[in-house]
Amino acid sequence: MSKGLNTISADAGVVGLEQHVEPQVMHFSAPLPLASGASLRDYHLMYETYGTLNAARDNAVLICHALNASHHVAGVNEKGERGWWDNMIGPGKPVDTNRFFVVGVNNVGSCFGSTGPMHTNPATGKPYGADFPVVTVEDWVDAQKRLMDNLGIAQWAAVMGGSLGGMQALAWSVHYPSALRHCVVIASTTKLSAQNIAFNDVARQAILTDPDFHGGHFYEHGVVPRRGLRVARMIGHITYLSNDAMAEKFGRDLRKGDDYSFNYDVEFEIESYLRYQGDKFADYFDANTYLLITKALDYFDAAREFGGDLNGALAATRAQYFIASFSTDWRFSPETSHELVKALVKNKRKVTYAEIDAPHGHDAFLLDDPRYHNAVRAYFNNIHIGGVA
Repeated sequence: MSKGLNTISADAGVVGLEQHVEPQVMHFSAPLPLASGASLRDYHLMYETYGTLNAARDNAVLICHALNASHHVAGVNEKGERGWWDNMIGPGKPVDTNRFFVVGVNNVGSCFGSTGPMHTNPATGKPYGADFPVVTVEDWVDAQKRLMDNLGIAQWAAVMGGSLGGMQALAWSVHYPSALRHCVVIASTTKLSAQNIAFNDVARQAILTDPDFHGGHFYEHGVVPRRGLRVARMIGHITYLSNDAMAEKFGRDLRKGDDYSFNYDVEFEIESYLRYQGDKFADYFDANTYLLITKALDYFDAAREFGGDLNGALAATRAQYFIASFSTDWRFSPETSHELVKALVKNKRKVTYAEIDAPHGHDAFLLDDPRYHNAVRAYFNNIHIGGVA
C-alpha cells in the first residue's frame, strides 16, 4: 500500500488550473469485501488533487464522479484534456481551490485507470473481463474511505457529486456519518425508478447481444463490441437531455435538402448527433465498465438496508446537506430530491435546497448556469475551515 500526497498549489486570483495535473495511483493489498460477497484483492485507485491541504487538514473535499467520468475533475491533464467539472472546481470557482483541497477519485471497475475489467485478474493472469466482480455504490465508498485514510484525512469538509456521484455522496453520509461535515448531492436520487432501470437494461442488452462481446472476454479476441456500446450511449444520451433542449437544438431539421429520402440512413439532425455521440463513446469507453456502472446505479437504494424507510436510513447521519435539482431533469426529477429533503428535515438535519429552472435536462448539472453555480459557491463559502468545527 503506497502513500503519496502530491498537492498542487493554486495561485490566488488565477481563474483556472492551467498547469498540468498529474494523476496519482494508490495501491491496496488488503482485499476489499464487496456487497456481492466477492472481494477484490490487490487493486489500485487513480486520483488527482487540486489546491493545498491546510495545517488543520480540515479543508479536503472529495468529488465523486458520474457514469462516464473519472478522477480528472479539473485542470488540464497530460493529454491536454480539461477536467469534466472544470467549470465548478478551481481557483475562484464555486468550489474554490484557493480554500479547499479537492480530491477527484476514479472508482474500481472503471476504464480510466483504477482497477477494472481490462486489468489482469491475479487469479488467472488474464484480463478480468466479465469475471470482474459486480460492484455497488457502497463498495466504491468503502474503497474511497481507504484512500481517505491513507491521505491522512480524518474528515472531509464535504463530499460532493452529481447524478451517480450524488448517490456516492449520500452513501458517505449514511455509512460514514462522522467522516464528512457537508454532503452535496446534485441532480441525483435516493434510488432509481423502474423507468430508469428499464433504460439501463435496454442499454446493457445492446452490449450483451453484440456479436463482438464474447461473453465479456472480447479483449482476448482483439475486438470491441462497438455496436452495443454505440446503441447504449445513444439510449443514455436521450435521457440526459430534456425534450425542450433537444427540440431547440435539433427540431425536425434534416441534414440535407428539405425533403425525405425514404430510407434508413441518417436523415434528421438528431439522428446524426446521437450516432456521433455513440461512435465517440465506443472509441473510449469499455463495455464491461458500462455494464458494471449501470448495474451499480440500479442497485443503489439508500433505504434498502433500513427496510425501505428513508427516514430511518438518515437517522444516524450528522452532515449538513446541499441538495440541488433541475426543473427539466426527467431522469432524476426534482420530486426525487424533494423526497430526500423532506426525510432530512424530518430528521432535523440542516438542509439547503436549490431547484434550478433550467432547460437542459439532466446534463444541466455539468453546465454553466450562474444561478446554480452561485448557489454552490455561496454554500461552500460558508463551510468553516482552518480548525473551526
